[in-house]
Amino acid sequence: MSPARETLRRVFGYPAFRGEQEAIVEHLLAGGDALVLMPTGGGKSLCYQIPALLRPGTGIVVSPLIALMQDQVEALAAAGVAAACLNSALGADAQREVERRLLAGELDLLYVAPERLLTARFLQLLASIEVALFAIDEAHCVSQWGHDFRPEYRALTVLHERFAQVPRIALTATADARTREEIAEYLALERARCFLASFDRPNLRYRVALKHDPRAQLMRFLDDHRGEAGIVYAMSRRKVDETAAWLAAAGIEALPYHAGLDAATRAANQQRFLREDGVVMVATVAFGMGIDKPDVRFVAHLDLPRSMEGYYQETGRAGRDGLPAEAWMIYGLADVVTMSQMIAQSASADARKRVERQKLEALLAYAETTRCRRELLLGAFGEYYRGPCGRCDNCLDPPGTWDATVPARKALSAVYRSGQRFGAGHVIDILRGADDARLRTLGHDRLSVYGIGADLDERGWRSVFRQLLAAGLLEADAEGFGTLRLTAASRAVLKGEQTVRMRSDARAVPSRRHRAVAGGHAQLGLAAHEQPLWEALRALRLQLAREQGVPPYVIFHDATLLAMLHARPRDMAELARIPGVGSAKLERYGRAFLAVFPAD
Repeated sequence: MSPARETLRRVFGYPAFRGEQEAIVEHLLAGGDALVLMPTGGGKSLCYQIPALLRPGTGIVVSPLIALMQDQVEALAAAGVAAACLNSALGADAQREVERRLLAGELDLLYVAPERLLTARFLQLLASIEVALFAIDEAHCVSQWGHDFRPEYRALTVLHERFAQVPRIALTATADARTREEIAEYLALERARCFLASFDRPNLRYRVALKHDPRAQLMRFLDDHRGEAGIVYAMSRRKVDETAAWLAAAGIEALPYHAGLDAATRAANQQRFLREDGVVMVATVAFGMGIDKPDVRFVAHLDLPRSMEGYYQETGRAGRDGLPAEAWMIYGLADVVTMSQMIAQSASADARKRVERQKLEALLAYAETTRCRRELLLGAFGEYYRGPCGRCDNCLDPPGTWDATVPARKALSAVYRSGQRFGAGHVIDILRGADDARLRTLGHDRLSVYGIGADLDERGWRSVFRQLLAAGLLEADAEGFGTLRLTAASRAVLKGEQTVRMRSDARAVPSRRHRAVAGGHAQLGLAAHEQPLWEALRALRLQLAREQGVPPYVIFHDATLLAMLHARPRDMAELARIPGVGSAKLERYGRAFLAVFPAD
């Protein structure tokens, strides 16, 4: 057995590497640089943790968030690894102690923020020790086109300049071709070996629905996830606060998180989410990066994200343990208009706005597609995938389409005839021949298009306008008034030179079950007779976690508990064969968990 495999088994409790992990580890052990693009939950951390344990010196990990550092250090400590972090959350005495351990050669891994690493004092400190490797986590932060841009990441080329003989590894879970080029360029990794794993998350089920009654839709979705940890994303701080309060009043353990909350409240809510079972975090996109909670069973979007990259990264926070999880999103016409206006009104340069519009168009195409969603999602990252996947709504329940050429021409004509100065609601009133005083005052009841769309109800017309926007045949005004304008692409439709097919909007579907199975976790496929033992294992894990002041998943992941449940180990030797049970955890927790299983 190779040293890398022996370390994987002994320290982390896993019998074999997955995918490209072993090749990456061996490449770093040989002193090579690497650029690693691997999906969330793919095991990126092991790619630098194992080489850091096997190479002489201390592995230095650059991480952008304190929460991520603390998570990693706690998990490594539970596995018996000497790890620490240096960040602003530590007091002066604690920081001095970490530096003492670093200088004494007592640390296998040290996590540090880029701002700290770039200081002259810290670089001098590094020059006086043996560095095993540099790992640059969340490397997409280097990209000015990305939604997590951190300027200080671009200064990390200093590592190559000052420590040319030390291998470097840059890792990210989300990067399109443009971002990959920026990572290589700005981190001086042009000659690094690139390891590109599949971006597919086979354990995730993707669902997208039309928004019509958001709260009722969300509650139906959550009914299928009672007792499970999850994240609900909303666009505005106000919506986050209101949704969290409403869910809490409905008996769901829900907490808000956004940049408008004070630091203490954000930290307290984040800790509860990490350290308690079954908490739902309602948040803006300010929450998530660096959150390493593996047992998030769902991610719900109440509004459109800004891009496919954002959507992929946010949904990727579900199911990091490899067990089944769900990504659910609702959106409507107002979302499309709002996102278009946000881009138009931003202070960004025109080139940046063009990129943002392209990203929004790709996301709208994903939302409206009738094809396998994985085909479009993975295609956005340059990966070919041939559906059906069997794990998205379109594959499980294929939607219908209809010839919408005539309604599309009517809608476009009504926008044009009314002067391209009104929003969808007003234009729909014209098409449906509404008896409205404002229409009469404006003279719109005398337009040739007045009443020509009476055969479609309001919901049907809103669907038409939403899909015309998504197809780029209409655009929202840049001034923020919600008015619609024709695009150059609409000319072919108006002239009868192009047909238009649209997706048939599905009606609301009831919850998959009226009541959640006790304790939730229906997605895990537990039989009724297994539920008591499952809850006993989780209760013991929670008790141990509280005693040690760490999140439950630091003790064992759900996947490890599930493997225990199915294997029902009778002694320490059998327990040691469970994936995720390393030697340190076996010694520390083994007998306590064996005691949960009834004697034969």
